[in-house]
Amino acid sequence: MQLFKVHFENRFIVLSPEPDRLQKYSLFHKFNDTSELYELISHFQEDKTLSCINIYGPDIKHLWKIFRIYFNEVEAAGGLVRHSSGKFLFIEKRGRIDLPKGHVEPGEAPEDCALREVAEECGISGHRIEKTLSPTYHTYSWEGISYLKKTHWFEMYYDGEMITEPQTEEGITKVDWLLPDELNDIKGNAWYSLMEVINSCIFKK
Repeated sequence: MQLFKVHFENRFIVLSPEPDRLQKYSLFHKFNDTSELYELISHFQEDKTLSCINIYGPDIKHLWKIFRIYFNEVEAAGGLVRHSSGKFLFIEKRGRIDLPKGHVEPGEAPEDCALREVAEECGISGHRIEKTLSPTYHTYSWEGISYLKKTHWFEMYYDGEMITEPQTEEGITKVDWLLPDELNDIKGNAWYSLMEVINSCIFKK
């Protein structure tokens, strides 16, 4: 079943063609019309007691298109970097564990953006893309405008020096290289969307 999961910080909305019975939701809602959908999104943005909603409709492509129109769309790209030692690269930004990423510039391919952002935020070079990972979606508000950000993710390989000097001009306060069995230490300080990238790449090999 095709699903679209959109994160609102550590809450989320899942869009599906039929009710998703694989997990518990605060609310199930069958898509009927656009205005009702937009009222529900607005309510979810304001009511932080709702942890997750499942909105479903048989035409999932149409539902996803209508859902996205509610927001201003932006694109970003980033990388999960695996070192030859088996360690993975993480950063700390704004007090949260994160992966290096940034906005895609006009005319820039997501792959090029991801490689550039890893280099700029972590100070490494010579890293290369090994495979494409599933994108993530999350929302945020800025000056009263709601944005939907699609982040393209790529698994990368790197065998150079494990630099740990944070690029403070990029807002990075910490750079760390961790083995898979050390990742439990960061779960409580990472966004749910980030953990989905980590789990799909590192723990499902």
